Amino acid sequence: MSCNWGTELWDQFDNLEKHTSWGIDFLERYTKFIKERADIEQSYAKQIRSLSKKYHPKRSREDESRYTWCLAFAATLRQLNELSTQREELAENLNSQIVCELSRYTQELKTERKTHFQDGRRAQQHIESSWKQLESSKRRFERDCKEAERAQHVSDRIDLDNKTEGEKRCSLKARQTAQQKKQAAEESRKDYVTSLNQFNQDQHQHYHTLVPVIYQRIQDMEERRIERICEAMRSSAEAERKVLPVVSRCLDAMMASAEGIQPRMDTRQVVEVFKSGFEPPGDVEFEDYSATMRRSISESSYLDNRAEGRKHSRKLWPFIRKNKLLTLLSSPRQPPPPPPTSPSPGALTNSPQSPPPASREPITQRLNDLMTSGSRTRKQCLRSLKRGLSLKLGSSPADCSHLPPEQRRKKLQTRINNINQEIQREREQRDALLKMREVYEQSPQMGDAGSLEPRLEEVKQSLQKLEEELRRNQAWLMEADSRLSDHSSRRQSGGCGLNSQATTPGSSSLKQLDNRSPASRESPDGSYTEDHSAELHFKSRSSEFDDDFDDEEPLPSIGTCKSLYPFQGQNEGTLSMVEGELLSVVEEDKGDGWTRVRRNLEEEGYVPTSYIKVFLDSSAKGFVQSSRLV
Repeated sequence: MSCNWGTELWDQFDNLEKHTSWGIDFLERYTKFIKERADIEQSYAKQIRSLSKKYHPKRSREDESRYTWCLAFAATLRQLNELSTQREELAENLNSQIVCELSRYTQELKTERKTHFQDGRRAQQHIESSWKQLESSKRRFERDCKEAERAQHVSDRIDLDNKTEGEKRCSLKARQTAQQKKQAAEESRKDYVTSLNQFNQDQHQHYHTLVPVIYQRIQDMEERRIERICEAMRSSAEAERKVLPVVSRCLDAMMASAEGIQPRMDTRQVVEVFKSGFEPPGDVEFEDYSATMRRSISESSYLDNRAEGRKHSRKLWPFIRKNKLLTLLSSPRQPPPPPPTSPSPGALTNSPQSPPPASREPITQRLNDLMTSGSRTRKQCLRSLKRGLSLKLGSSPADCSHLPPEQRRKKLQTRINNINQEIQREREQRDALLKMREVYEQSPQMGDAGSLEPRLEEVKQSLQKLEEELRRNQAWLMEADSRLSDHSSRRQSGGCGLNSQATTPGSSSLKQLDNRSPASRESPDGSYTEDHSAELHFKSRSSEFDDDFDDEEPLPSIGTCKSLYPFQGQNEGTLSMVEGELLSVVEEDKGDGWTRVRRNLEEEGYVPTSYIKVFLDSSAKGFVQSSRLV
């Protein structure tokens, strides 16, 4: 079957015009589809990138670099970010290679189609004009023939009658008219034949030459349009196929990260991180009260024994709050910040003048108040003492003795590794400088060897400091290792001793106290006390009020306050607040510039006194004054 539009569709000019117009509309619709898909890919890549950035840690944390599941999640986020990059590349390729090209081609196609159909319309108008000229000559020939026939009929009828002189003249005139009409009809006949031949020639040329050429051009244009759509579809698929290998590698990396998670290793790492190295508590000592019952008990001896019983009836450290006194000493370690020089407009009307920094109470005075005051006032004195000590305490000790034994050993080992790396870098730099000095000495034109001496001296001093620090940390590490080995040996020997003495509950507790191992002097927070007398003295002074904090209840509110300025509590024990916030006052300023406040019965901490305006209750004022006098 022939597929030539010029021969098969010679009479379908209007349908071809509609079909090609619909084809161009389809091309524009497909271009719009690719553009919208590219926009979707771009938006998807943007959302994926934003999601990856949202859940990616803002800064590297040691915990997240220690566990395999954290590392796997971080790797997944990185691969997800790479996926978003590939999606962005796909969207860019769709826009640049397909959308732009199809838009340009569509405009060219519209111009070409307009030209072809204009040629077709001109050919159609020419054949229609030739047909109209033929019809006109045909009607004129028909009219002239009818008039000549009618004139001849009149002339013949006059000739048959009897003729008079006048009738003869009329007959002659009729014959002349008939002759003229016959000549006009003959001329019309010649014009008609000429027009007919011309029309047949034009029609043959139209349907066998012009129309096939024009329609063939339209057919070629349509085939190119379809081929361009085919290329666009292939390019779209090829653009997505290009990113598939990278996407596949990203997915493989995600799978590898997931398979790299090791639960056993992570749980072992938890032990490495949080292991303190302390020994488990031993058996509870037997306290013999029968000796006091055998003798007469006076009121004074009863009270003394009661005090002694309270002194020795302390809970074992695993079952009490971890080092309460040291925990209480964790309020802000620095003086409160001064109020802003230019507060916000909302606070200008209510903000009083910032009070001058009050003089801090001496630590000895607070200790005296602590030991001579009542129970509730004693708690307040402890909190005041806590803030005073926190301002005087420096940073953690250099030998990390404040850490538990196991954590101390790990901290020292990490520090030694870092120092070794720094020493290695300094040595490499020293060797490079020595080589450079040797080159300068051999070739003075390249540089002055004496200019390197200050730098060499600086590197030498730095190496000496680092080596000294390395020896010091190694000594501390050896000490920590020796303590850990002593603990383990005592734990093994202590287990045998407990089995042999399990049936002697009445043995002397004083003897067990005297033979207590040095590890028992280590508190749960890792601090170690070498001075026995100082430790026992501190325990005797603190044991009297230690029980008061076992079941401590929240302090009642003594008033309210309104924040004059915003405050960001970054130190431990402080409370953040916004401007104009209402809070409950729990404890007044003790002279160090901090006031204890509470929010919603849950959050409690210290804020700078100069940042708030305090409104004390009338009943609370009397209680505070009486507590100060006690």
